[in-house]
Amino acid sequence: MVNNLVNPIKKTITLSDGRTITLETGKVAKQADGAVELRMGGTMLLATVCTSRNVTPGTDFMPLTVEYKEKYASAGRFPGGFTKREGKASDYEILTSRLIDRCLRPLFPGNYHAETFVNVTLYSSDKENQPDALAGLAASAAMAVSGIPFEGPISEVRVVRINGEFVINPTFEQMKDADMDLMVGATYENIMMVEGEMDEVSEQDMLGALKAAHEAIKAHCQVQKELMEAVGKPVFEYCHEVNDEELKQQCHDFSYQRCYDIAKSGNKNKHEREAAFTQIHDDFIASLPEEKREDEEVLGMVARYFHDVEREAMRRCVLDEGTRLDGRALNEVRPIWIEPDYVPGPHGSAIFTRGETQALVTCTLGTKMDEKMVDDVLRNGYDKFLLHYNFPPFSTGEAKAQRGVGRREIGHGHLAWRAVKGMIPEGYPYTVRVVSDIFESNGSSSMASTCGATLAMRDAGIPMKRPVSGIAMGLIKDENSPKYAVLSDILGDEDHLGDMDFKVTGTEKGITATQMDIKCNGLSYEILEKALNQAKEGRAHILNCMLEAQPNHREDLKEHAPRMVAFDVDKEFIGAIIGPGGKIIQGIQEETGAVVTIDEADGKGHVAISSANKASIDAAVAKIKAIVAIPEEGEIYTGPVKNIQTFGAFVEFMPGKDGLLHISEIDWKRYETMEETGIKEGDIVTVKLIEVDKKTGKFRLSAKALKPKPEGYVEPEARPRREDRGERPRREDRPRRDERPRREPRQDRGNRPFGDAFNRPDHRGGEKQD
Repeated sequence: MVNNLVNPIKKTITLSDGRTITLETGKVAKQADGAVELRMGGTMLLATVCTSRNVTPGTDFMPLTVEYKEKYASAGRFPGGFTKREGKASDYEILTSRLIDRCLRPLFPGNYHAETFVNVTLYSSDKENQPDALAGLAASAAMAVSGIPFEGPISEVRVVRINGEFVINPTFEQMKDADMDLMVGATYENIMMVEGEMDEVSEQDMLGALKAAHEAIKAHCQVQKELMEAVGKPVFEYCHEVNDEELKQQCHDFSYQRCYDIAKSGNKNKHEREAAFTQIHDDFIASLPEEKREDEEVLGMVARYFHDVEREAMRRCVLDEGTRLDGRALNEVRPIWIEPDYVPGPHGSAIFTRGETQALVTCTLGTKMDEKMVDDVLRNGYDKFLLHYNFPPFSTGEAKAQRGVGRREIGHGHLAWRAVKGMIPEGYPYTVRVVSDIFESNGSSSMASTCGATLAMRDAGIPMKRPVSGIAMGLIKDENSPKYAVLSDILGDEDHLGDMDFKVTGTEKGITATQMDIKCNGLSYEILEKALNQAKEGRAHILNCMLEAQPNHREDLKEHAPRMVAFDVDKEFIGAIIGPGGKIIQGIQEETGAVVTIDEADGKGHVAISSANKASIDAAVAKIKAIVAIPEEGEIYTGPVKNIQTFGAFVEFMPGKDGLLHISEIDWKRYETMEETGIKEGDIVTVKLIEVDKKTGKFRLSAKALKPKPEGYVEPEARPRREDRGERPRREDRPRRDERPRREPRQDRGNRPFGDAFNRPDHRGGEKQD
């Protein structure tokens, strides 16, 4: 059916491998400021954007909210939980939202302060194309057709390396072979955002990936421009700031030199610098006429103008004199002190301090039962390695309550998780949880968490392949000339007032993870290369400090840490170890006090046994080894009597395996009844396996075989066969069923009525009586 009310506009992007992405607007969600439907194969995303036409008074920032959401119906699934509906955002959805936000936010005009909401929702998934790599493109396309002031468009792509070749937006299946996974966001001209993990790659390899991603993004941006022109919606006018040029100049003249002097002083104490800058701000306000000092609008303007002066003074001091706020050289790392095994309770711990940034990191070892179950829309399974990051308000001296975990904490923890997870040995049996609690923060607490995680894990006895260190790089770029300065180990103020926050983690061999946000227009690959090489030097310095404090990982676990033994068994024994309804494995745990888990993978049963007590582990291992052991004739076993019969006793000589101890095999002496033997259920007996029936698999046991034969013992004669039985014919000589003579019918039954059945003669020959 043709709908004349709908006049959609559609554009198509063709990827290098022939796959296509379509962008369509004007068909759905038409009341939003901008709405675009993105399709790639069977994957469909809807991105919408709405902005307020009014501004909350006093707002001097960009109140942007980005929400990425995946519907369970998109993959044909029901949500879990009691309510069976989507709930709060998962970590994956929050991380995807942050990727979009970090690319969009810098491109709004600096004087635009209206509340803006961007929503990207997955409504269909073909379980082949990864939607997080398409979400940024969908969001930008919605912005492009909305008429909202925006210095885009942008796009985001995932770039991986498979067998030495870069692949853009790979499928889920292709990801299994990748040694590099980067999400890159950019405009047509500049890279804006990078985040990802790598398998210890070189700086040049990473630059190559960024270039490949940017080339693909340029095509996306060009199609969005065509879509924007086809829609033709004008950019609406706005006025969100009131300015007073005379007041702005007064603020600059009064404050600039004073701010420059503080920036040049090299004061290493953050709070003292903040107090000095605040004093200049207060002094300027005090110099104003009284009517202006009491005008909220004037005070708001002064706050903005003073921030601009402070930013200019810090940047000019770095560019013109090479002097940073705390007096360091451009490539200098702040002083570091480290103390492994800082607290005794956790299985591993370390405190890592770099300047005024400090993290206490703990490591806990657990079993398979401690794994985190993941039940996202497109990702299901279990995580064996967890890293959590906490940022309490006291770390920055703020007087406020500590609430739940925020998006920033999830993002910082995820970066540190990516940095170190590849260094855990393959097949490591423990579930590992690392927690980083930030005690002080003045720049790059996520990198302190990465270094602290390495130290705590090694303190816990985890034999990491190689230790990982991390550093945050900054950039000050002159807006009117090619002049720039790359800063190592940036402060919080250098992040806030600078043009780049570039975090790099890695081992001595190469890069393991990265995160980059750009706040300026134009960043050449020459600057990126310089930043990467300077970061490599900084990482090496920090790693040397870590190795001085902790040359090797702990050789043995702490006394209170759970010991674990892991081994494989044949798949056919999994059921025997678990037992009916889990009876066997639960019994092993109750008897030994150890935690036993078993799962099937790669065609084998993987058994893990853990306990803080070595004796418990040994006992559990012995029981499981006994279950999977194959009984051998001639071997001696000990086990309980499970059942008594008239002809003998059944003995569980191995876990889950019973054998018959016949009455004649109990002793050399002859017993007529089992009561005479004195054996009772529950008695522990030692027996010898004398035969395994090759047809039935039944086991014959003997206790008398373990006892010396009495002197003069005479073997009892075999019982004679009954003479009248004759020779039993062979099976093949017996007549077939159809050849056997039929039984003659009884002649005396006749056709008697049913009621006469009660009068039939009984088997004794008499008449049945009523």
